[in-house]
Amino acid sequence: MLVKEAVENRIIGLCSERGIAINNLANISGVSPSTVYSILSGKSQNPGVCSIKKICDGLDISIREFFDCDLFDDLEQEIK
Repeated sequence: MLVKEAVENRIIGLCSERGIAINNLANISGVSPSTVYSILSGKSQNPGVCSIKKICDGLDISIREFFDCDLFDDLEQEIK
């Protein structure tokens, strides 16, 4: 799995756990819906740390908690 895929899956999983719609996540995070959808659709090849931090704030978790997930354990090396 690539990092961007792990980030997508983590955001979707956290929203599902909390019963938060993607548009609502954008609103409570202060991130535009287009940015959130770009991250979730894979259009954003490298989601910015600032955007991820805002999403974490909206989900009321720390960045550490966001990345403390099995999804990030065995990521593919991404050298281009």
